[in-house]
Amino acid sequence: MSVSVGVETSRPERARATRTLTVTGLNHALHDGYTDLIYVLLPVWQAEFTLSYGLLALLRGVYAGAMAGLQIPVARVAGRIDGKLILIAGTALAAFGYLLAGFSGGIVGLGLALALSGAGSSTQHPIASAAVSRAYGTAARGPLGIYNFTGDLGKAAIPALTSILLVIMSWRHTLLVLAFMGLLVAVCIALWMPSVGKGAERKTTAAARHDSVNRGGFPWLLAIGILDTAARMGFLTFLPFLLLDKGGSLPINGLALALVFIGGAAGKFTCGWLGERVGTLRTVLLTEGGTAALIIAVLALPLVPAIVLLPLLGVMLNGTSSVLYGTVPELTPPHRTERAFALFYTGTIGSGAVAPVLYGVLGDALGPVLATVATALTALVICPLAVALARHLRDNAGAHRAA
Repeated sequence: MSVSVGVETSRPERARATRTLTVTGLNHALHDGYTDLIYVLLPVWQAEFTLSYGLLALLRGVYAGAMAGLQIPVARVAGRIDGKLILIAGTALAAFGYLLAGFSGGIVGLGLALALSGAGSSTQHPIASAAVSRAYGTAARGPLGIYNFTGDLGKAAIPALTSILLVIMSWRHTLLVLAFMGLLVAVCIALWMPSVGKGAERKTTAAARHDSVNRGGFPWLLAIGILDTAARMGFLTFLPFLLLDKGGSLPINGLALALVFIGGAAGKFTCGWLGERVGTLRTVLLTEGGTAALIIAVLALPLVPAIVLLPLLGVMLNGTSSVLYGTVPELTPPHRTERAFALFYTGTIGSGAVAPVLYGVLGDALGPVLATVATALTALVICPLAVALARHLRDNAGAHRAA
């Protein structure tokens, strides 16, 4: 899928933007893959170190906590240091963390190694998103959707590669291979990614773009992102149990989740493009309304028709996120883009951690069906928030249709 930087953009600037998107996409795939390969390794570590489920959850939480908690400080550092250098250092640190994990001899060493890797991964969301946003300017919605999509590719590819490597070598050697991959990506960033610059250098040019920035809508955007993530994670928590109640088996559950994730990847790829053409409000109303309707349909339908709907539901569940990421730069002064992305990602990641717990409590009280209905209602609550957000947005849909 090709993306344009604008009709007045020179060929060198287009090439620079393309290189930025390509390298940050590769980096995004690596870091999201690093995040999810832990799920593959948890049973291996349980057998190796005789860990309880609580300690296994703690290991996952250490990585996720370091990644989420450091995003805002990293964005502040980006105001003083070139973002490219931060990406290189963060990717190398994430790889080094997994290298140390491969040499760890116990739970303490393993936890410290995962904390280092999570700290390294905290750099890529705010810095890379801001880099893509600046590279493409007002045409950044589509490229940010592609950047978002590359993370799903990494989530699919790296855990799958890890599973294959574990068949032919030990988990320690597997982590050495994965760490080497991370170091190669850091080298690619150093060699091919254009400079991002630092915040202090951009403040002098902020006034030139200030008239294109509509402030005041970011809290609405953040609230939508938090609720969108909550609805998605809440539904995925109950989906296996709903399918089992319809007569499904464990293999069918695996297939169903795969269909949702495939649809989700497609949704991230296409909805960023759709938001660029028809505007944020229409796209969010479509995806959230579609999410609510399809969740109710999955509840009401028998097993086979419900499974058939899951790829489309995946598109709706994940599609909103690409539109929201593409809207962050529009609501933020240029020299604060990293901080805005950091705050947005921290809010959505935090929502993804807390929402399953809250919906789980609701499921214990009301049952899985009513708790799933609550996830559909959460999606519908987003619609009036999107209307409120639209008052703060520039809608370029007409310009795109005329182009």
